[in-house]
Amino acid sequence: MSEQGPLPAVAGEQEDAQRHGLTVQEREQVERIKRAVDVTDPQEAMQYGLPAQTKIATFADTLLADVRAKDTGETGEALSELVAKVRDLDVGGLGGGSSLAKVPLVGRFVDSFNRFVARYRKIGASIEQLTIALERARMDLLKDITVLEKMYELNLDYLRQLDLYVTAGEEILEELRTRRLPVLEAEVRASGAPLLVQQLADFRQAITRFERRLHDLRLTRTIAIQSAPQIRLIQGNDQNLVEKIQSSLLTTIPLWKNQVVIAISLFRQQKAVELQREVSDATDELLARNAALLKEGSDKVAEEVERGVVDVATLQKVNDDLIATLEETLRIQEAGHSKRLEAEQQLAKVQSELRQKLISLRGVSAAEEESAGR
Repeated sequence: MSEQGPLPAVAGEQEDAQRHGLTVQEREQVERIKRAVDVTDPQEAMQYGLPAQTKIATFADTLLADVRAKDTGETGEALSELVAKVRDLDVGGLGGGSSLAKVPLVGRFVDSFNRFVARYRKIGASIEQLTIALERARMDLLKDITVLEKMYELNLDYLRQLDLYVTAGEEILEELRTRRLPVLEAEVRASGAPLLVQQLADFRQAITRFERRLHDLRLTRTIAIQSAPQIRLIQGNDQNLVEKIQSSLLTTIPLWKNQVVIAISLFRQQKAVELQREVSDATDELLARNAALLKEGSDKVAEEVERGVVDVATLQKVNDDLIATLEETLRIQEAGHSKRLEAEQQLAKVQSELRQKLISLRGVSAAEEESAGR
């Protein structure tokens, strides 16, 4: 019988623990907490549950710092810049200038291709930098997931500790209100001693302080409860980011590289087609122009070959001009002969008149001399 005596008490403790959702070990911890606190001591009442509450506060600060420390801005900016560069890589809108551009036809093709490749190299460097940044971000996120898992476990542990303190505090309050307070009130009513009245007032104040302290623990417990889904949410977002980054590293970025290589090949092909078209067009134009020149030259040579040394029309014109010249010469000669005859007659007349005048002048002079001699 002596061996079976303690069994009912153990069974009662298990039933009480199960009724409050506690294990036997947790029930024992609650009892230790209850025995360790003196509600009437203001310092002990103020520090009740402080270790667990301090852990929760520290944990919340750590979680907040971890969230703030996650800076994906650099990776996001690099990704946005790369997307802009890839979209700007327009195969059909390129032109350029290089030393080979002076070469007819080939210059434009070579120069445009060089400019396109130069732009691709810049994008290739950006892709490599982004790959490194994404890989680094992926590793950081994986570390964060591990840390958050540990933080989640610690949060559950802190929450469980708070549950123990809250449970113990509620039982302490119930005991104070239902057992010790009625006894003290009965003593005051029985004796009316001022010291007992003051003790009753202090005891009620201690209950109020402990009630406020228990309320703070309940608020802290609520924060711990809210932290659990927050941690899981952050953890889930990190996991989604890891998967997205993994997809980018294994699918998107290689696809970009392949598409850029394809773009270069298409660009080279397009320029080769344009070059061949221009060569063909230039060849056709050259053949057509040479054929036209050959026809024109052949016609002119044939016409020139069939002509005589001097055209008949030219000889006829020369003959007409010669006849007209001879006739005009004869006419001028006859006119000159007539004018000379007239001039001779006129000269003879002038000489005769001059002679007569001189003779007359001499006769007058002789008469005057004769008259003077007389």
